[in-house]
Amino acid sequence: MRSREFPPETQEVVSGVQWGSPAEVFSPAYWALQLEDSANPTHGYISESGDLVEEVGFCLLGGFSVKVELAEAYHRRLLDEGVYSDASPSENQIFRLLSEPAMVEGRSARYRFPGQRAERLALAVPAIREDRFATTDAQTLRRNLQTLKGVGPKTASWIVRNHLGSDDVAILDIHVVRACQTIGLFPARVDLVADYDELEATFLDFAKGLGARASILDAVIWNHMREFSPRIIQRLT
Repeated sequence: MRSREFPPETQEVVSGVQWGSPAEVFSPAYWALQLEDSANPTHGYISESGDLVEEVGFCLLGGFSVKVELAEAYHRRLLDEGVYSDASPSENQIFRLLSEPAMVEGRSARYRFPGQRAERLALAVPAIREDRFATTDAQTLRRNLQTLKGVGPKTASWIVRNHLGSDDVAILDIHVVRACQTIGLFPARVDLVADYDELEATFLDFAKGLGARASILDAVIWNHMREFSPRIIQRLT
């Protein structure tokens, strides 16, 4: 048995957002409890290989309603076929590998965007070997990654977090945004392209208020929120 003391419910984590109770689903105190109880807080998404090409490949395959399990299955296929180690992989080869079905959680599944992602990967893999990507500065790397076709601020932040384990960026996908909206941290309407920097700064301040690493907080929130349907989230909030 463990006990944990939380600040008073009415105390603010950041301006305008109170801690609430750990028994209150999606409150800041609730997320603090989830962080403490998580056996593997990074969920394996902070890279151990240190290979930026592989990380870019994985993140380009994900997002845009592509489940992470599906992205992982096709990422493993490209890895096994040597796509990431090829100096200049063929777009046709990548397209063929992404077009064939893969087993995902015991079922045959197909990748949704084989043509689009084949083009992006064929351009990204050789580009990543350029000197401008050889940096451990999170902001510089994120800025350079956004010069790649199909890489916006969220995907670039995802790559940086996974590759560097950085707490200087936040991955503001729909799950994290929805969680932040439920506690009033983010406004009800957001434009992720126009507002990304401002929302990210708010999230990073929130992580500091919780006493948490931003790289772990967004992984925990993302993993937790994706188990809830939007309808359930609406009812809880």
